[in-house]
This record gives sequence, C-alpha cells and structure tokens, in this order.
Amino acid sequence: MIALAFSSLATSAHAQTLAPYKDELFAYPAILSSEGEAYRVVDYKEMRDINERDQVPERRVQGKYVSTGVRKVQQDLVLKTDAGDISHFAVGKTEGASVITLYLHGQGGSRKQGVDDFTFGGNFNRIKNLMADNGGLYLSPDFSDFGDKGVSEVAALIDHYAAQSPAARIVVACGSMGGQLCWGLARDAKAAKKLGGLMLLGSLWDDAFLKSPAFKAKVPVFFGQGSKDPVFPIDKQEAFFRSILAKNKAYPTRFVRFETGTHGTPIRMTDWRETLNWMLSAK
Repeated sequence: MIALAFSSLATSAHAQTLAPYKDELFAYPAILSSEGEAYRVVDYKEMRDINERDQVPERRVQGKYVSTGVRKVQQDLVLKTDAGDISHFAVGKTEGASVITLYLHGQGGSRKQGVDDFTFGGNFNRIKNLMADNGGLYLSPDFSDFGDKGVSEVAALIDHYAAQSPAARIVVACGSMGGQLCWGLARDAKAAKKLGGLMLLGSLWDDAFLKSPAFKAKVPVFFGQGSKDPVFPIDKQEAFFRSILAKNKAYPTRFVRFETGTHGTPIRMTDWRETLNWMLSAK
C-alpha cells in the first residue's frame, strides 16, 4: 500500500500533457535547420500555408481546420476589478481549470481577434479546442493600452481566474504590440509569480526582462518570428533570444523562425500544443 501511495504521488507530480487536436493539420511543415529544440527554422510558403489552406485567403480557413462546437463553452463577459471593467471572452472552465491560456492582441485588435475561428488559418479555433478538451480555460481580453494601465488590467484578470483555478498553470501569449504587456507582466513581481510561460508571436524584445522577476523565476519564453517581419526585425528578436541564453545557457526558451514569413505568420503557424506541452513540462 505504501508503494502504491508513492506511485500515485509520482503520477500526480508528472507534468500535464495536452491531448492532440488536429495535430496533423497544424504541425510545422518542415524543419529546415535547428540547434536542438531551442532554435528551429521552419519552412513557410505563402502559396501553401495561406492560399491552399484558406477557402478565402486570410479571411476564412477551410472547414477541416476548425470545430465550431467549442462555441458552446464560449462566453463574452465583463469582469469588474479595481483596475476597471475588463471585457473578455472566456472559453472552457471558468473554475477549476487545469491550465489557463491568455491571448493579448496587438495594435488595432480587440478581444474578438483571439476567438475568431476562421482567420489565421484556424489557429485560434485550435487553441480554443485544446483548452476546452483538456479541462482548461482560454481568455481573450480587451485592455485600455499597451502601457501600465493595460498591464494592470491583464494582471487583474489573471488574479481573478488564478483564484478560481489555483492549480492551473497560466501561459500568456502576446501578438505583435501585445508583447509590451507580456514584458510588463514579467516585470511585475506579483504577476510574475503566476506566470507559467510567455509566448511572443511576431512581437518585440525587452532587455529589462533579463533583470525581471519572471527571468529570475525561469518562466519559459517562446518566440515565433517571421524572417521577413517588416514591423519587428527578426535579427533584433533573435539577438535578444540569444542574450537570454548568454545570461543563462539553461534558461527555458525556444525560438521558431518561419522562413519567408511576415508579421502575422507566427499567429497563424505556431504549434500551440507543442509549445504549451513544453512549457507545462519545463518547471
């Protein structure tokens, strides 16, 4: 009985693994080169990965990429906090979630972007289904700005749902300018304690991260960047990624370079399940 008890404890200590969801459709097309798992160059071709994948290019993906039944567990909510009222979509379990993933949009976006089933190759529909199918919660909020107020609003949202799901690991994914919020959360000592991972998707860098509470806590960081991103040059993002490893060669960070990809490519092409499973096992 003692042996069985220890076996049970060992099993419960194992990191959560998200079950597959349309993995064959969302897997990276091909790895052109790599430096182990930390740095990979992924083949990307606009003709194949947009024109052949979408029914209407950049507007509506082919039906096989999505499962819209997940809308049954999608709610458009308003959370009242000391930081203000926060409008947000919640998909999945708002209490007792096993894992929580947030998506923070970029300039000109809104909470609606993160729950659009058909744009970005159906990748938002995939993360919604991954969270719902695995007893998790997916959040896509509005926020006032990309500065301190926005950070305080997102932190308040995280506080609320962390309290409702105290066992959940929390991963924040930031698209484009939304990265300002990711880095702001990393610098906030209270918020950083709740972070289980940061995903920068076609986003920017922050040298201050190397002195942040999140860095000290070894919060996993994923970078997805198009090699032809005209907004945030990939050479600067790659240099920042390598500066993290220069500071700590064992730091849990990964970089996926989408060769010939542009600004929105990482939001379309990043493999949510692979990335989240790595983060869930990293600490």
